[in-house]
Amino acid sequence: MVAAPVISIVSLALQPAPDVWHDLISYVLPAALLDTALLLVGVGAVTLLIGAGTAWVISRHDFAGRGMLLWLMPLPLAIPTYLAAYVYADLFEPLGLVHRTLAIWLPLRDALGHLPNLRSLPGAIFVIGLVLYPYVYLSARATFQVQSAEFAEAAKTLGAGRWTVFWRVSLPMARPALAVGVALVALETLNDIGASEYLGIRTLTVSIFTTWLNRGSLAGAAQLACLMLAIVAGLIAMERYGRRNASTEFSAESPHVRQRTPLSGARASIAFAVCALPVLIGFVVPLLYLAHQALGRGLLANFDPLLWRHTFHSFAFAGLATLMALMLALATTIAHRLRPDPLRYVALSIAQAGYALPGLVIALGLLTPVLAVDNALSAVATWTGRSLPGLVLVGSGMAVVIAYTIRFLAVPVGMIKAGFDSIPSDYDESARAAGAGQAVILRQIYLPLLRPAMLGAVIIMFVDCLKELPATLLLRPLNVETLSTSIYQYASRGNFEDGALAALLIIVASIGPVAWLTRFSEVPSGPA
Repeated sequence: MVAAPVISIVSLALQPAPDVWHDLISYVLPAALLDTALLLVGVGAVTLLIGAGTAWVISRHDFAGRGMLLWLMPLPLAIPTYLAAYVYADLFEPLGLVHRTLAIWLPLRDALGHLPNLRSLPGAIFVIGLVLYPYVYLSARATFQVQSAEFAEAAKTLGAGRWTVFWRVSLPMARPALAVGVALVALETLNDIGASEYLGIRTLTVSIFTTWLNRGSLAGAAQLACLMLAIVAGLIAMERYGRRNASTEFSAESPHVRQRTPLSGARASIAFAVCALPVLIGFVVPLLYLAHQALGRGLLANFDPLLWRHTFHSFAFAGLATLMALMLALATTIAHRLRPDPLRYVALSIAQAGYALPGLVIALGLLTPVLAVDNALSAVATWTGRSLPGLVLVGSGMAVVIAYTIRFLAVPVGMIKAGFDSIPSDYDESARAAGAGQAVILRQIYLPLLRPAMLGAVIIMFVDCLKELPATLLLRPLNVETLSTSIYQYASRGNFEDGALAALLIIVASIGPVAWLTRFSEVPSGPA
């Protein structure tokens, strides 16, 4: 199921598209590759700086407000990149809120000259980076807080200061976690289409979108998608290279972790401000702006009944995809648990590869197989003399559900596999010795012990599905809108503010699950 879109894209890419490629090579591809490369490097650098820096400050220091920051830092993940782009472009446009505020102290024309141009590559890097930094933060903090103390103590005995220990000891030891975090950021940046298109950045993803819909060339879009898949493969290779020969195991002789350094006075205030600023820009400002627009425009008092329908579509698609992915993840991981062999290991690895595929690529690759199934159903109906069912998968929205399942199947597979890894094999052997069959073992041992992992997978995947825009935009049935696509339509018409309430619904639904990501307990710091 996960491999089908890739096979389909490769097949489509083999079809000739000479007329389109002349224009692509001359006018589109050079700028798209350059903008994509610069965007990936810029967003990676911003998220690495913010994520690793704040994770180190919070993991290695104690200061007033630290406990609150532990819950606040991941919250920008509740803001989809396209929502952040819509909000900040609106804030900084001429006669926007920032412009009107500056005009209090400056003449209107002079104030306009002090506004940053967010509809640019630096603006896109700033907006996307402020939303995606939690990927690096969560990975880095998970490593920083359990690093053994012996290496830092050895460096201090050799005269190293605090910053030297950070640059020469803590940061290199966190390299595997940082590589994972930056790779996730790069994949999410590649998947983005709403923010890049709205801010005027012609990335490779936007070029695939326009080649397919505006130029009407499915083969040309598939060929560009193959180029994107090569970039994705390169990013994964770089992530693996970043984790090469790296170990973060505890020392058997010095298992205690480093003690957090207490901060007070000005240092504590600076530490709190440094960590709180990304949360303020990446989460609080967009949330307050959307709430202000929803209230100021009377969107609550004059509630649009269509919003109920959009919400139902969003929750129905996300719920069905989550259920399907959970069942497939259980089947795959249980099969590997009961009968481990190389073939099942390969299947498990492929099942987790969907997250590396951008939603637009999945949507493009699903067209051929989904339409083939619909045509087969119509052929069967004709042969049996029944009425034609029409486009069953596309018309019912199942194509969207399948796309969600493929894209986010890695979430339940990874979490359930991690849950299985924590269940000793002795449990299986003891149950079999007592005469229990596989069904009994599944019902009485596996499912109860896997409940936390399954709950976490359901929460995370459901929210990811709610926020997904590219696949939903291209595969949804006619006259069917979700919360994300309705917001996109408002932004395309230039009245994004009218979709503020729909945006708030996505954010409110995401806050709880994102906060759930901080559920892991504090690792107690060891003796100094």
